Amino acid sequence: MPMTIGARRALVAAAPRTRAELRSWLWHAMEIRAPDRALIPGHHAPMDYLDHAFFERPGPRDCIVWASRGGGKTFYAAIATTLDLVFKPGIEIMILGGSLQQSQRMLAHLRRFFRSPVLAPTVGAAMTDRRLTLRSGSTVEVLAQSHTSVRGARPQKLRCDEADLFHPDVWAAAQLVPRSKECGGTLVRGAIEALSTWHRPTGLMGTLIAEAQAPAAEAPARRLLRWNVVDVVERCPSARECAVCPILEECGGRAKGRRGGSGHVPIDDAIALKRRTDTETWRAEMVCERPVRSGAVYPQFDPAVHVGAFPTPESREGSMVGGIDFGFRDPTVVLWGCVGADATLRIVAEMVTRETTMDTVAGMIREAPWPMPEWFGVDPAGHQRSAVSGVSPIMALRRAGLAMRSRRMPVVEGLRAVRARLAPASGSPTLLIHPRCEALIRSMASYRFPDSAGSSDVPVKDGPDHAADALRYLVTNLPVSPNHGPRAYSYL
Repeated sequence: MPMTIGARRALVAAAPRTRAELRSWLWHAMEIRAPDRALIPGHHAPMDYLDHAFFERPGPRDCIVWASRGGGKTFYAAIATTLDLVFKPGIEIMILGGSLQQSQRMLAHLRRFFRSPVLAPTVGAAMTDRRLTLRSGSTVEVLAQSHTSVRGARPQKLRCDEADLFHPDVWAAAQLVPRSKECGGTLVRGAIEALSTWHRPTGLMGTLIAEAQAPAAEAPARRLLRWNVVDVVERCPSARECAVCPILEECGGRAKGRRGGSGHVPIDDAIALKRRTDTETWRAEMVCERPVRSGAVYPQFDPAVHVGAFPTPESREGSMVGGIDFGFRDPTVVLWGCVGADATLRIVAEMVTRETTMDTVAGMIREAPWPMPEWFGVDPAGHQRSAVSGVSPIMALRRAGLAMRSRRMPVVEGLRAVRARLAPASGSPTLLIHPRCEALIRSMASYRFPDSAGSSDVPVKDGPDHAADALRYLVTNLPVSPNHGPRAYSYL
């Protein structure tokens, strides 16, 4: 017999204390069954996010939710907000959307939740087009991203929906927003949540995911939670034949059986989505493997192929070489490479430093725990003398005893030389990167051309270019193959 509204209100009055109680509360109060188990190994279920967002456990409170389009990011963030509002009296929550439309979608979910017979009595003042207040004093304000939105606000929770669309300056300002507060006997620590599909190699999500996944990030500041379309599909009926299913590659039959899918996406919809779109978009937007690489300078770059640990130069034969991209306010990037007998260039280490003079850079290179390169490939523009010191970067490093090479070459030719090592016309790649070179790996994945088609064949200088340029200078200064013409640089 169905529960009466009064019985449901009484049942859900107490705050959930465990994950099981949280799942029960969601069903009885909101008639929602959130997937509790990821189907893809290494992924998470939406319940993992709700568990993290609601229970104020020790550890990092900031989190990144990387999920597919239609994967329920906005919906589950609205559920997390509802839980916080109901059970943490006096809490203040601010939700920033990547666009006004995105913010309005979040508000639509919240309005629907709090108009239900179970939760409606908790509402205080009338809901406005941007604000909801409960009788307990809990409030949520929904805004589009802007400096005005974040400055002066001091909420306990800041949820950033479609964070990949955020302007870097707004994101930077948002880091100073959250404040901890005692809310109804619960200490709510200030936290920022970034929820988004990873659309662009150079977007905010790319930076956040790279930081969370970095090998050196033993104790990351943000927890990374990830799910794709398969993790939120419905249970697949046993009558459907896996062998001919278009999403078998992604699902692997995991959506079937007693422990199969329990999500909101119908199997037929997932299949239709795959059939409608191209492979790159499907794998980026729905499978959450990596962002769309259209416009990428190095679409051939694949961390699974080009990144891997290998012996240090001391334990192998080869010539040590280097590359430098000069900077001061922008970073100076130094790369150490080793060219072995097999002609493969292995980038073994990197150094990134800001606002550092060339004399100091030279000292840092000498003190580095890597063999001194025979030479460093650099930008010919490094011959330009400083108006203050009268000394150019190349001159300063040569005076410090470092050998410099600065072959002049059009940028397009240099890019081709690097691509030829990433994906030769025949044979295996001849460019490998050690996992410790985190800045270079990010640059290779994020380096892009301008968005406007045909506007330029020169990559955008928006951050990822520095390490990639250091690599290009190194590659273009390698010895020219005697078997290639005068413009065939560094293809060995």
